[in-house]
Amino acid sequence: MEGEDGAGGACRPGLGCASFNQDSTSLAVGTKTGYRLFSVTAVDRLECIHESAESPDVYIVERLFSSSLVVVVSQAMPRRMNVYHFKKGTEICNYSYSNTILAVRLNRQRLVVCLEESIYIHNIKDMKLLKTLLNTPPNPSGLCALSINHSNSYLAYPGSATIGEIIVYDANNLNTVTMIPAHDSPLAAITFNASGTKLASASERGTVIRVFSIPEGLRLFEFRRGMKRYVNISSLSFSPDAQFLCASSNTETVHIFKLEQHGPSGEEETPTWSAYVGKMFTAASSYLPSQVSGMMSQDRAFATVRLHTAGQKNVCTLATIQKLPRLLVASSDEQLFIYNIDPQDGGECTLHRGLLGLEREEAAVSEGPGAPQSYAATAAIPTSAPVSATLTGYSEDGGVSRGEVIPEHEFAAGPVCLDDETEFPPRHRTHRLQRPVSGGSSRCAIAPADHHTHTQTNTHTYLSTLLCLDHLKLNLLSHPTLI
Repeated sequence: MEGEDGAGGACRPGLGCASFNQDSTSLAVGTKTGYRLFSVTAVDRLECIHESAESPDVYIVERLFSSSLVVVVSQAMPRRMNVYHFKKGTEICNYSYSNTILAVRLNRQRLVVCLEESIYIHNIKDMKLLKTLLNTPPNPSGLCALSINHSNSYLAYPGSATIGEIIVYDANNLNTVTMIPAHDSPLAAITFNASGTKLASASERGTVIRVFSIPEGLRLFEFRRGMKRYVNISSLSFSPDAQFLCASSNTETVHIFKLEQHGPSGEEETPTWSAYVGKMFTAASSYLPSQVSGMMSQDRAFATVRLHTAGQKNVCTLATIQKLPRLLVASSDEQLFIYNIDPQDGGECTLHRGLLGLEREEAAVSEGPGAPQSYAATAAIPTSAPVSATLTGYSEDGGVSRGEVIPEHEFAAGPVCLDDETEFPPRHRTHRLQRPVSGGSSRCAIAPADHHTHTQTNTHTYLSTLLCLDHLKLNLLSHPTLI
């Protein structure tokens, strides 16, 4: 849930994980036996669109929008990231790192892998490692956020282990944008809005949530979740239009805040008792200490949700489903709750539907003519050595090595299309790896006995390197000789 944590994931060792995709149309659930993907585009029926039992004890599973690309990390091999094309039942590639993988973030340009003290930025078009951020401040929770807008790829991560500093990094141009002194205590959650123009953050105290402008880093909003107790905020998420922000924690309450400016209006307001009291509070706050006046100026929750249970780490997201605003809350114990939101008056949200035990949900996996089988059933080629033997050695560039790799191609300029309906037909080709990548071992994890040659479906059918058919038509029209 790029929960970050944001809408990232609610994960705990042994309990699996839950994460929403970038536009909150799909829910991925990791379990002790594998992972499942659900469509959440309707509220009356939860459709399981894919199920895999290849990797046990999955604690990270991330889907790229509504494409077939899914990233999986399991407790059995916590340093290894596997990238699958789940509709074809094939593994695209895998990477191994020098330490445990704590988080993975995706957008249409970049794939980011976060370890405790390093971050790896890959080009999602060919999975090439572009940049390694070494010696980052200790980040044991893998806290990070990646904007999803196609025009930018802002990466946010903690700039300190002791205070709430946020580093904003441009993952497209590979340079630091700004540092935001967001909180006095360490960060607990961060997330971008859909356009990458706002960044929300919360600290380990969990009482104040702040929203900043990006890339400037100016404070725009400040919300108070509560004053009585500190809580562990596990998830922050903007609504698609960035008018609302939801926050979930280890308590039974989910808060929804409304992002609206309270500046003076051009028209004279009708005098009311509440308006008079508000002006008196504003005037009085100027005579109070800064901490007290700051608490008075912070906005409270616009709407709230009371969960049936407390203590479970969860992830929340705001989505428009069937033309109505909804709040979705998924937990690591395989529960999903869908709430209706009143965007005008707020207040207590009503439960529309609760789904208990997603792992035991009887929703059948779609089985059409092209329904994928498991990776082992469709794509496994025997190797002369265990997979782990093909992943030995770490490069000097932060300790990442590739298993099965994607050959480097020259990709045509143009919009990237991630809709499987517009993918080009697959073409098979054989590529011989000539040299290690980034100074480390580079071998095929699924290969003939020599481990140096492998046959794979053309990368254009696997990753977001596939161009839209409309773009292909434009190319043909601009080059009549090709028709």
